[in-house]
Amino acid sequence: MKSKSRYTIVIPFLVVIICFSFVSVCQQHPSVDSLNEKTKIPIDGTRWYQLSNASDGLEKLFDGEKNQLIYTGRNRIIKYYDAYYPVLNGESISIDSISLLAGSGISKVPMKIFAIDRKWNRIPLATFSGSNFSKWVGPYPDKPTVFKLDSPVRDIMYLMITVGDVFPIEIEFYGNYTKPNAPSSIHLNHAPLKSYFGINAFEWDFENPAEASSIDSSRFSAIKNFGGVRHYLDWQKLESEKGKYTFNPTRDGGWNYDAIYETCKLNGIEVLACLKTIPSWMRATYPENLRNNENNPLPYNKDLSDPKSYIDQAKVAYQFAARYGTNPIVDRSSLSVNDVPRWTGDGVNSIKVGLGLINYIECENERDKWWKGRQAYQTAREYAANLSAFYDGHLNTMGPGVGVKNADKNMKVVMAGVALANTAYFRGMIDWCKEFRGYNPDGSVNLCWDIINYHLYTNDGDMKRGVSPEKDIPDYSGDAVAKSFVNAAHLYANDMPVWVTEAGYDINPGSPNKAIAIKNKSILETQADWILRTSLMYSRNGIQKVFFYELHDDASNSGNLYGTSGLISGNNSRRPAADFIMQSLNNFGDYHYVRSLNASPIVDEYTHPIFGSMYCVYIPDEVGATGEYQLSLNGEDEAIVFTPKAGANLMKIANVKVVGGKAVLPIGETPIFVMGNKAYQLFKKR
Repeated sequence: MKSKSRYTIVIPFLVVIICFSFVSVCQQHPSVDSLNEKTKIPIDGTRWYQLSNASDGLEKLFDGEKNQLIYTGRNRIIKYYDAYYPVLNGESISIDSISLLAGSGISKVPMKIFAIDRKWNRIPLATFSGSNFSKWVGPYPDKPTVFKLDSPVRDIMYLMITVGDVFPIEIEFYGNYTKPNAPSSIHLNHAPLKSYFGINAFEWDFENPAEASSIDSSRFSAIKNFGGVRHYLDWQKLESEKGKYTFNPTRDGGWNYDAIYETCKLNGIEVLACLKTIPSWMRATYPENLRNNENNPLPYNKDLSDPKSYIDQAKVAYQFAARYGTNPIVDRSSLSVNDVPRWTGDGVNSIKVGLGLINYIECENERDKWWKGRQAYQTAREYAANLSAFYDGHLNTMGPGVGVKNADKNMKVVMAGVALANTAYFRGMIDWCKEFRGYNPDGSVNLCWDIINYHLYTNDGDMKRGVSPEKDIPDYSGDAVAKSFVNAAHLYANDMPVWVTEAGYDINPGSPNKAIAIKNKSILETQADWILRTSLMYSRNGIQKVFFYELHDDASNSGNLYGTSGLISGNNSRRPAADFIMQSLNNFGDYHYVRSLNASPIVDEYTHPIFGSMYCVYIPDEVGATGEYQLSLNGEDEAIVFTPKAGANLMKIANVKVVGGKAVLPIGETPIFVMGNKAYQLFKKR
């Protein structure tokens, strides 16, 4: 769930200047220690990741440019933090000399550089305090003209920078180097189109709070327009008193989660249960000025880096997975419910196991909440420790009844969707697992989650409005971010699936994330175009699931950020975006993306095991562009064109003649779906 006080995405070019002033440097590189005769170690600056909410910037330390500032993002929640540079498979780095180009400014806290060997020992390499303005200096502040290390460092697994008050302009490493193995090619797995039409919702979107024991059919009618639900599940509902668990009815609110999940399964709606926030009894451990439901899920003053600190959350996750997972032989002696009725005649909780209703559980929501303060922010390594407890009781070291996998090995654990949409966070999680969980028998890292997850609300970078999902703005686009996550999952996590569990647009003109009216299209109609195109974009890029934010508005008629992102109106009627989703889901939900035939306009081919090919065609712009496209349909006499229609249950269907093997299609910024007449004859009999 979204905070109303933060930016949608981190924009790399909105930054805090770390260097105190800029310097123009023309000095020749020193010849001391014959550095020019040594091998300069090539550093891929984009490989660095930072254990704070710093978005980028370290790549500039290694790009050879000597007239630039170093930026590492804005409003860093942790001022002095570590940044890691992993050495890849087959790559070898040994260092015997280091030179640093000093800028201006003297630091109270120096920057330090370390090597980490394969036993996770940190070996000091260099200290930089910012002295010797505009000169190349060596690794030792007391010997600035000596560039050679006292002892060469071999067998490096990571380089690490501990950030200080200032950065140098450039860093150069010298020694011996072997290139990494060439990465294997990516084979994208494309889920059926229905996987890209999920929605974020709460229990009150299923049940009337005044009668929470059963499903409200009018509320559920809105849910049925979507292919999946990400359920915001507050820990407080399951465990309002420590160690006393409730599911039906919950002690807090009287909700019937059994009915919600059973109804979803009966209607073919996949549920991702997002277990989030902390219960009141845990919140009470914090000082009054630090109490917040979204604090990190551990008692106050516990060690954020220790998996044992998260045992309470790991226990409730075990109880949930035992009940709603697929394991029918869970040890019932490990389970507990609060079976005391709230009043005479109230429903009573009972222990149930292996109901088979939930396949996915998400451990918290946006654990990189820098806008909530340090008490609500976990570094990647801290969150990995949290997940290790949540996943399997940190390799089964925390006793019985702890961790999802110890209740149901089949339930998939989804990492919390990160608010900062770059790959640094989950790469840091992977490296924690290397150090503290080790490796599987096949040599892969023993990770403590099954699905990578991020959030992205595409906007113009100035927080003035939302933009179309394909729009290419400087250093950022929804398409580029998707590719970066899928590539990183391939390189670092054995092609682990990637999900996007929050995306969307506001409809209030005052929102910084608003959709806009375009020519004769209203804001609602543009929201519909962009929502549908978001699904198609993620399908094309190999993302496996998408959930939109959200079913209903948080604050109707408000200009607050994310206040009017709802796809369903207050009376449970569909807005145009929900019309487009429902129509696409009903018609083409079982189709899979195959390939892209054209980039602008976008022409993507999808396929169905029975009906064959279908093509999606549209112009990826936001100016009301229109045109024509000649689609090759050899062997067909006619093309059948489906156009999403606002305010309707069905798409508009039109026939276009095929002449010379081509259908001339009128196209615009609303996607159309096209199939040949032969495929259509099979399709309409479905």
